[in-house]
Amino acid sequence: MDLLPGSVRVVEDVAGAFAGTVVEAFATRPDPLFTLVLSGGPTAERCYQELAKTPPEMVDWGSVEVLMGDERCVAADHPDANQGLVHRALLDQVGPVASFHPMCCDDVASYQRLLEDHSVLDFVHLGLGPDGHTASLFPGSAALDAPPGTLAVRTADPGERNPHERMSLTFEAIARARLVVFTVSGDSKRAAFSALRAGADLPAAHVRATRVLWIVDPPAASPS
Repeated sequence: MDLLPGSVRVVEDVAGAFAGTVVEAFATRPDPLFTLVLSGGPTAERCYQELAKTPPEMVDWGSVEVLMGDERCVAADHPDANQGLVHRALLDQVGPVASFHPMCCDDVASYQRLLEDHSVLDFVHLGLGPDGHTASLFPGSAALDAPPGTLAVRTADPGERNPHERMSLTFEAIARARLVVFTVSGDSKRAAFSALRAGADLPAAHVRATRVLWIVDPPAASPS
């Protein structure tokens, strides 16, 4: 029995399937402005590089508002900064967007206010860590039990497997999404994904939204 929240698509080309899902969500958006929440990591980078190849008539980037799902507490130009990855892989390739809202760990309150103004997020992109974390919501972190009304938090990995302090959307913020898309790729994610399907109490298992979709490649989807 599959105990994951949402539905699973196993595909060879995770990045291509992700890009197609963004195009479909944009085409069926209920409002003129489309709110897209992005993440970081190697799989996300490949997804954004593929999305950047989308013909301009399929996504009007001037109608897309881009937010971040999480960020490392490093300088904007640091190699580990998620915002830098998003710029290199996507934003610098597609031209101006309606707006881009990078995170700043020293000003969580501003992102909290930004999210309070967004009762609905059209599309939230998440990844899955080998430890079962998603966004920067780590096993054992106090951020997993953020007080009601908290939409953005500063956090860290109690297990110290993931470097840098972080800033992250909370589960409550993610739950505002019309669509959450997880992209999961590679052998290193197999154990965590298998555990989630079996009902393990890992952070990614707590994600809820109007719709949740897992796009997973065969190495990650194979039983561990």
